[in-house]
Amino acid sequence: MSILISKDTRFIIQGITGREAVNLTRENLDYGSQIVGGVTPGRAGRDVYGVPVYDCVRDVVAAHGQVEGSVVSVPPRFTKDAVFEALENGIKLIVVVTENIPRREVAQMVELAGLRGARIIGPNCLGMISPGEAKMGGVGGPAANTEQAYTKGNIGVMSRSGGMTTEIASTLTAAGLGQSTCVSIGGDAIIGTSYAELMPLYEADPETHAIAIYSEPGGRMEAELAEWIQANNSRLPIVAFMAGRFMDEMKGMRFGHAGTIVEGKEDTTAEKIKRMEAAGISVAERIEEIPALLRARLQEA
Repeated sequence: MSILISKDTRFIIQGITGREAVNLTRENLDYGSQIVGGVTPGRAGRDVYGVPVYDCVRDVVAAHGQVEGSVVSVPPRFTKDAVFEALENGIKLIVVVTENIPRREVAQMVELAGLRGARIIGPNCLGMISPGEAKMGGVGGPAANTEQAYTKGNIGVMSRSGGMTTEIASTLTAAGLGQSTCVSIGGDAIIGTSYAELMPLYEADPETHAIAIYSEPGGRMEAELAEWIQANNSRLPIVAFMAGRFMDEMKGMRFGHAGTIVEGKEDTTAEKIKRMEAAGISVAERIEEIPALLRARLQEA
């Protein structure tokens, strides 16, 4: 079992004929994912690595039946329309890899997804992977690299950074700890799904025994996670790595991601670490410490 995606998940690529989307399509197909169609207006009748291209989502659904997901890889000015089109055609899981989308439009996308009972991962993310099952997005890169970094197992991974999703998974794999599902949630100030919103899914997954998190300064995501864990008495041991500790003395500085802006004391790494530890989350000083801390927590559990 996994969360969000499995070998049976059928999805489409919106913007499939774009340069990045073409590479993404190949990487996902090579890993074994089920991409049933792609969408680029005006390009119907073509194919990308054997995946048929359609003018709109409605045509894909008419030809192949209802699909579970979509990866949206279109220019920022078209992203909201693409997401709305997917939602209005019954797609319930949308991975938005596009970055630099206006915050107001992201908020509108997330609002409509909630009204339609759907979930958005991202924007500005690399998607997700259930090792040995399927991946949806650019996480892990080419299939050969993905297979080296990710192995099937019992550790869930959540990360605000796409690259660090793979870094943590690779560190776990090298230590003999496989992963259940790894999710790159996105690095923007407004995203579709937070750590706390993923927790019920991991909590309900019998194949997830613990969780590793990569986190950064800025925002309330860690505070919300800590509150959720305490309110729900989570069964899952959690180990987090907090990047950017040097930013505590640099209020207002942006670091890496648009969501990583320290605006006040609660956004600092020191305050976040304090909150997480109070909720029972172990905080690693270095990424390579994560496997040992996870093993210790699993033994305690």
